[in-house]
Amino acid sequence: MDAAQIKEHMEVVGSDGEHVGIVDKVEDDRIKLTRHDSQAAGEHHYVPLSAVSKVDEFVTLTMSADNAKTNWKAE
Repeated sequence: MDAAQIKEHMEVVGSDGEHVGIVDKVEDDRIKLTRHDSQAAGEHHYVPLSAVSKVDEFVTLTMSADNAKTNWKAE
């Protein structure tokens, strides 16, 4: 997986195809999700790049959406 393929406004989905968030930008070794998404509750959340399984029209994670939301980091 090439992090350069991850672009602003791409949808991030879990391995189950469920919505996790929308990419704000890639910062170092993590994806910063926009705080304006309905799932974000007004906060930026972060998902590690190591959790990405593939990038095509979506950024697909190696874990389910529920698992990603349980483990994401907020700042």
